[in-house]
Amino acid sequence: MLYRVNLAKFFFPIDDHLYTLKRAESLKNLWKLFALLIFASAGVYAWMAILGIGSDIISTEAAALNAFEYEAGKIWFVIGRTVFGAIFALLILIIPSLFFYAITEIPYRKLLIMQQIVLLVMLIERVLWIPLAVFAGLDWFASPWAFGIITSYFTDLPWVIFFFGAISLFQLWIIWFQVKFIGFMSDIKRVWLWVNVIGIHILYWAGVSALAFLDSDLISGWFG
Repeated sequence: MLYRVNLAKFFFPIDDHLYTLKRAESLKNLWKLFALLIFASAGVYAWMAILGIGSDIISTEAAALNAFEYEAGKIWFVIGRTVFGAIFALLILIIPSLFFYAITEIPYRKLLIMQQIVLLVMLIERVLWIPLAVFAGLDWFASPWAFGIITSYFTDLPWVIFFFGAISLFQLWIIWFQVKFIGFMSDIKRVWLWVNVIGIHILYWAGVSALAFLDSDLISGWFG
């Protein structure tokens, strides 16, 4: 059976699509969407760089640079963020797919479809945050759909605020979607599945909070 990959289908009741995908023997559009998402991620990060999001490190050194050096720095900043956007997309698509492939019997290409949805949702979250960063000056951990602001009412510890700031409603939806997708495609025990999915996200959030705590300029590159 041939399955034509259409990511939009997975934002509606998805049981029928998962059933069809599970039975599919060949996939169409998988690698085309793979490439498009990488370009989209690079484009989003290039857009943010052009808007100046995360460019504090350049601005603070502007006084010590001549006009040519400053403009060259901005160009390299945009190029660097564009490359980062592409690498970020590759990591999101490939690494979790390999991990879940190792603990389930789901074909790797079908797991790539799951991660394409995950990446698309993450890019949507990023695009929605851009106006807040530009017009309201909100940092990534202070977005209205993350838990950083709420956490700041209970503690002043930066790494705790960063950790919960990395958790958002979008991230919770991604966890639910991954559990739904993998649970439908495999016979893995549901408790074990939840533990693994949440565990890999906790590692991600912990890594983000650690980087933010150690180097705020570096983390501005990840989220800005």
